[in-house]
Amino acid sequence: MRIALLTYRGNMYCGGQGIYAAHLAREWQLAGHQVHVIAGPPLPALAEGIPLHEIPNLNLFGVRWPEWARRERPLGLLSPLNLWELGVSRFGVFPEMQTFALRLLLRWRALQARHRFDIVFDNQCLAWGLLGIRAAGTPVVSVIHHPLHIDREADFAIDPAFLKKLKRTLYFPLLMQRIVARRLDKIVTVSEASRREIERYFGIPEKSVAVVYNGTDSELFRPIPGTPKQTDLLFVGRTEDRKKGIGTLLEALAKLPREITLKIVDGRIPDDGLVMRLIRRHRLEGRVVLHRRMLELPELVAEYSTARAAVVPSFFEGFGFPASEAMACGLPVIANAAGALPEVVGTDGKAGRLVPPRDAEALAAAIRDVLADPERADAMGRAARARALRLFQWRDAAARLIDVFEETLRAAHRRPGPS
Repeated sequence: MRIALLTYRGNMYCGGQGIYAAHLAREWQLAGHQVHVIAGPPLPALAEGIPLHEIPNLNLFGVRWPEWARRERPLGLLSPLNLWELGVSRFGVFPEMQTFALRLLLRWRALQARHRFDIVFDNQCLAWGLLGIRAAGTPVVSVIHHPLHIDREADFAIDPAFLKKLKRTLYFPLLMQRIVARRLDKIVTVSEASRREIERYFGIPEKSVAVVYNGTDSELFRPIPGTPKQTDLLFVGRTEDRKKGIGTLLEALAKLPREITLKIVDGRIPDDGLVMRLIRRHRLEGRVVLHRRMLELPELVAEYSTARAAVVPSFFEGFGFPASEAMACGLPVIANAAGALPEVVGTDGKAGRLVPPRDAEALAAAIRDVLADPERADAMGRAARARALRLFQWRDAAARLIDVFEETLRAAHRRPGPS
């Protein structure tokens, strides 16, 4: 099969979307499919032999005057699409998805004439240009990791002021994504929890959405025997993302004995951000170690091995790579019973503990319980890795998506053409 895999931000360090694209591309290549990745910056690091087509992006959002004008060809800003990107970004609109898809649409005829793609797989761009690609005759399947409405609601809960709500409403392209998603050939998602939210926010019936779990690179993410334990608890994720629950975690830590320590791995912790304020508020200086630089993947694996348990206190996860990666590294996981985390960690208590969301007392009690018995925690870690190996493999995700593509192509061939 000839697959065009779209990802408007391709770098694996931008979050789960970059990880998703790189691993699927590799597995499809290994299975004998022809996959081309079409990506915006920052670009992905792909397996050797996978073609990469760059869709440029001015990256103007959040850049102030005069920085946005300081470029080699400043007059290039006057082209219609660049000027539009500049203009809407001044009002707080995040234009990256729209501009990626429109720039791709302008190049699509030449790309398709040369490579003859059977199908387009969109990595949650859901922008207007995809409708043009579909109208040109190529079926489009999109993955929705989770509806962005959930991110907006998490922001609203933190700061319900009218101006803040207005800014966040402008930022998220929710109307566009709802309209586009309902007009594509097929939608897939990464968990049953996300499938329910897609019906709620996009109006697409659950039965019409295929669930394909993400994988985890269990050869890379694995226990490293002999690694000294440096901390009791490990949190990996974007601390400024309000739905990640860092506030609940630090509140829970304050309720635990002072000898229990936490390490936070996040390469984007601002000096005046949420973490620094909460550490001061809860008087946790000396109990929290911050890793504030971007880690290469082997370094991240090593960090997992320095902890006794991982904590994932998110209010919602469409899947939850920090949970599955920690499990593959042999750590028990203490997580909120929210979003897809019960699907990832399991509800039987063998691989970890689930607690009610936003409940610092319950989270502290679960942490205390897991750390109280090191032998039991080790057994939970072994069970966690076994679960990750059984359920979350990229080769299985890639094969299931090929099944979805084949079903989509059969349906497209049955669809009457224009009269």
